[in-house]
Amino acid sequence: MKFRLKITLCMLGILSVLFGVGGSLLITLSFQSTLEREKDAAFDSYQMALGTLQIVNSVQGRSDYQQISKTLDQLSEQNAAWSSLRLSAGDETIFERGAVELAPGDFPGPAGDECRLRCRTGTDGRRYLELSGSLSMGEQPLSLTATRDITSLYETRRSQQGIYLRIFGIMIVLCMALAYSISYVLTSPLESLSKVSRSIATGQLNRRARVRSEDEIGVLTADFNTMAERLEGTIHDLQDAVERQERFMGGFAHELKTPMTSIIGYADLLRGQSLSPEEQAEAAHYIFSEGKRLESLSLKLLDILVLKKRQIGLAPVKPSLLIRNLVDHLAPIYAARGIELSCRCEKGACLLDADLVQSMLLNLVDNAGKALSKGGHIEIRAAMEADGCRLCVLDNGPGFPAHALEHLTEAFYRADKSRSRQQGGVGLGLTLCQEIASLHNGSIRFANRAGGGALVAVELRGGRV
Repeated sequence: MKFRLKITLCMLGILSVLFGVGGSLLITLSFQSTLEREKDAAFDSYQMALGTLQIVNSVQGRSDYQQISKTLDQLSEQNAAWSSLRLSAGDETIFERGAVELAPGDFPGPAGDECRLRCRTGTDGRRYLELSGSLSMGEQPLSLTATRDITSLYETRRSQQGIYLRIFGIMIVLCMALAYSISYVLTSPLESLSKVSRSIATGQLNRRARVRSEDEIGVLTADFNTMAERLEGTIHDLQDAVERQERFMGGFAHELKTPMTSIIGYADLLRGQSLSPEEQAEAAHYIFSEGKRLESLSLKLLDILVLKKRQIGLAPVKPSLLIRNLVDHLAPIYAARGIELSCRCEKGACLLDADLVQSMLLNLVDNAGKALSKGGHIEIRAAMEADGCRLCVLDNGPGFPAHALEHLTEAFYRADKSRSRQQGGVGLGLTLCQEIASLHNGSIRFANRAGGGALVAVELRGGRV
């Protein structure tokens, strides 16, 4: 059953109970109040008749019955509300006006001066108030019984009940229409939300529900849209991760295939062919160089895996001293290749892992040196910041291709695949640098310089001393 039907039925049930009980109670209370007023009026009229008879009762004997009958006849004419009036002495009827035949019932008679009042039904189906009391005339006890027609009260109640039932039916129909309309309006956003959720489940991640109000349903819709946006972002991230993993596996397989093919081929050549000493030396050289490539690959992968699980210990280090020592060591090597290596550092100390930072700078400088195949200039800069330091490696080479900036830290990615492989790279250096920056609560950023060349900026936020 739909939620809007549940709301409609609940509203109908509540209306039926409240309106039904309230209307019935109102009619019943109104009837009881009118009946009590009728009883009071009948009782007062009856007491007046008894009082009149007691006043007339001043003469002893049967001759007084005529006077009493005459008095009762006058009272009946004055009070037309009485349907019947009867005065009796035992089984003998002294006076009777109007004949009302009542349905038989076991009703006790009056005792002493007590006046009994009860509602009775006539054989004709009408309803009456019956009042009975006693009075004494000398030593003779008399009984006065009067009936009053109250059928109109019951007919009025029955008419009110009929009107009430018709109004109740109309109210039920109107309430059903209004309740369903209101519930339809209230649940329409939920139905729209359900449709959007089904669309998202089928893969349409860009679907969103329209927020129509600021109530609880509107807040729910807004929260659902927020959840859908985060879900879409998470799924895209997962898809990117899967694509990166596929590229990683493809790159890893490719990196293994080339040296392994060379090693197997030259080893087979050495094993099965008679080679001159020069050819043997050349084959051994290829086997050695490809073996070194495999060794470099395995060590880089091992470093990355170890760094992901490593908890480093930070110690006070002066970045300027670390960089100058590195430049002094590498400057002669790069100078032989026509590359000038320099540094510009601010003074200060921060918390670093010196070995890891040195390894990161070696990779960045090596990567910049590979781009300067015809010579150039590499500069390392260090600037102190409030929570650590900022290291930059700049060169005046060709810079990064625009399409490569987003993928530089991916394992086995090369902006120029042929040149990197010729220079012995395995595409893991920048990935390793990113892991080292992450261990220092930092980040790494790549950009092209306005005047030409590449810029690699590393933020290390391990803290200041």
